[in-house]
Amino acid sequence: MKRVVGIILFLAMAGLAIASDGQLLPIERKVQESVRSSKVTVVHLWAPWCPNCMAELAGNAWSRFVGSNPDVNFIFVTVWNDSDGAKLLAASGLGTQKNFELLLHPNASRRQADQMKTFMGLPVTWIPSTWVFKDGELRYALNYGELHFDMLQQLVRDSSDEWKR
Repeated sequence: MKRVVGIILFLAMAGLAIASDGQLLPIERKVQESVRSSKVTVVHLWAPWCPNCMAELAGNAWSRFVGSNPDVNFIFVTVWNDSDGAKLLAASGLGTQKNFELLLHPNASRRQADQMKTFMGLPVTWIPSTWVFKDGELRYALNYGELHFDMLQQLVRDSSDEWKR
């Protein structure tokens, strides 16, 4: 396998606290409101210049995944970039799906000292990063780079189940 998996961080802690609304940027409040849905919501942090992000788009992989999961909401948040990358995503078949939303983080800096380091109170250390939420709770976080879609499908399936506390 050509993919190198650095760190896989599974946060499967029901009730993981995310930042309160008062501490969040408008884009974070918007996403936080969306993840409070009873539907599974996948939040994907990406950038058009990122090689791993581009590898995920190859063969319209994300488009196929979004299309095959119509009951899941997908929010792509473009980070560390000054444009949202909509044209690039459109070329990969993304953007017209009813369950897909594209947002641009206002802090476009890629400089280590200035770049965004958290989103909704959660650490952002690498892109792409993919988080799976249900009912406002972070069910899983993949913060290691290029995604394996079969693994994401399993996490989406698991997140659809009711979790007992």
